[in-house]
Amino acid sequence: MRQATLHPDPAWRARVVITLACLALLWPMLVYSEFKPWTLFEPQSLTAAWNFASGFLTPAHDPEFLSMVLRETWQTVAIATAGLALALLAAIPATLVVTEILSVSRLGTGRMRMSSRIVRQSVRWILVLLRSVPELVWALLFVRLVGLGPTAGVLAIALTYSGMLGKVYAEILESADARATDALLAGGAARLPALLYGAIPESASELVSYTVYRWECAIRGSAVMGFVGAGGLGQRMDESMRMMAGGEVATMLIVFVLLVACADMVSKMLRTRLA
Repeated sequence: MRQATLHPDPAWRARVVITLACLALLWPMLVYSEFKPWTLFEPQSLTAAWNFASGFLTPAHDPEFLSMVLRETWQTVAIATAGLALALLAAIPATLVVTEILSVSRLGTGRMRMSSRIVRQSVRWILVLLRSVPELVWALLFVRLVGLGPTAGVLAIALTYSGMLGKVYAEILESADARATDALLAGGAARLPALLYGAIPESASELVSYTVYRWECAIRGSAVMGFVGAGGLGQRMDESMRMMAGGEVATMLIVFVLLVACADMVSKMLRTRLA
């Protein structure tokens, strides 16, 4: 039987150089980020981890605690839903402005007027500003302005998500077939009817899917913002983690998993109905 001849990889030198270059760039980043994983294996860290994990494996389930968890879970969902609703109130008008296929001035010539370009670009920059600041930073700001509680979380989600929704909605609509929208605009329809009866039907499934996904992200975001005092289940989790109550934290994490699973089921159901 003939033995196969092994040929050396002709690109091995380039791969070695690239690997060494990546390691050379990564090392100073690890140093400046003070990445020290070996501290996890120090006796004090191991003792704290063991005490926390031993309670984590037995989730808390006493009726009083579960009642509090359900109440805070409802508040978390309320924060996410109210924040997303406010974000939609800002994102939908912004989408009307920045979506190029809804521009009346481009019909016929294919080019927008200068005034339309300036307005559209100004709104785009506002959306960039809103989504560039994480909701956690907005929450820190509003906690100092309006005090502790869910109001700060609602406002933080509304600002950040309005920028995200406006940008992605415009991209989804512009990637769809624009013939129906162009026909409505050419026939004298206003921008809003052209959006409702021309652009949205072509992209309804994607728009709904992304909106539900953002609602799911808002639920997770409201949990994170709870750690800075913006209310909801995250604030209670912060208190439990400070007390190293692993069982309580485990119960809250299970609730979060169930919330995300429910949001995924809602998204799938809506996509199926719109398909």
